Amino acid sequence: MVSSPTLARTSTITLVPIRAGLWRVTHRSGSVLGHIERRSDPRGDSFAARRLTAAGHAVEVGTFWRLDDAADCFR
Repeated sequence: MVSSPTLARTSTITLVPIRAGLWRVTHRSGSVLGHIERRSDPRGDSFAARRLTAAGHAVEVGTFWRLDDAADCFR
């Protein structure tokens, strides 16, 4: 089981928990970049990254086995 961070920060992004298994990804400027959602899979938990477009639509970037890897696609 992957622990859910209450607040994860890097030099450029912050993961803000919205609910169990869902994080909002924000830039250090405060703009929302997208979301990461934990999904249950028979092989273990995975993390789907969705980036927000300028038009406000969410585009799935990919699914990753580690939360850190999903967050990396927003840097």
